[in-house]
Amino acid sequence: MLIDHQRLRDHLADPVWVVFDCRHDLQQAGRGAQLYREGHIPGAHFAPVDTALSGAKSGSNGRHPLPRPEDFGNFLSQQGVTPATQVVAYDDVGGQYAARLWWLARWIGLKHVGVLDGGWPKWCAAGLPVTTEVPVPRPAPTLAAQPSSGLWVTAAEVRDGIERSQCLVVDARAPERYRGEVEPLDPVAGHIPTARNRFYKTNLNPDLTLRPAAELRREFEELLAGRPPAEVVHQCGSGITACANLLAMEHAGLTGSKLYAGSWSEWVADPTRPVARGA
Repeated sequence: MLIDHQRLRDHLADPVWVVFDCRHDLQQAGRGAQLYREGHIPGAHFAPVDTALSGAKSGSNGRHPLPRPEDFGNFLSQQGVTPATQVVAYDDVGGQYAARLWWLARWIGLKHVGVLDGGWPKWCAAGLPVTTEVPVPRPAPTLAAQPSSGLWVTAAEVRDGIERSQCLVVDARAPERYRGEVEPLDPVAGHIPTARNRFYKTNLNPDLTLRPAAELRREFEELLAGRPPAEVVHQCGSGITACANLLAMEHAGLTGSKLYAGSWSEWVADPTRPVARGA
């Protein structure tokens, strides 16, 4: 699940390993592609968050809806990914975008998927090789995407779950956004009623690696307050940073939680859905 930098360096020439650069900026479209052009890990392919890692927006399904499984599978296979490939994703902000690719790849049925622990900053700090050369894709046979419906939930399922007290919603956004004090991206501020806040950056060490599994497990178990992980639904603004909390729970051995992919941006697109503010 977590890939060490030295291990990735040792496999850069291994055709069974395929690396994806997921760097992105939610407020500056094209920033990730620019950073990729300026330098990336040798052999890494660029994975655009707004296209490859997202689907078509309808105006009511959030800012980063799930792509069609077959579209995402085709994107991966065009870069040479097969069911036997070790996929490695990285970004420069602690894994939030890399975790989105990690989750999507698991969603369509891939088993060998990892996130580069510490990402681009740690790679550069270690003096490991960097290039501006764009790799020539070696397409593989189209992946037979087999999406798992058990890994995510719809807005209707979230609403039903909180009304019946059958799920715990965990909001990965910054505390001030959760409380509704500011909202830089979406038209309505606040959070889903009953949701608890777990800012995804809480999971990170200063060098942007994930904190020890035992520490994360203790903190998540306190947040869950006796609920099983399978009742946990992760959300954020648009289904991106929620994947970072989901990754952290899996790393901590708390498996089975789900993603609300539409997240807050989808939730507030329907004015009949309830909104809460404050702590």
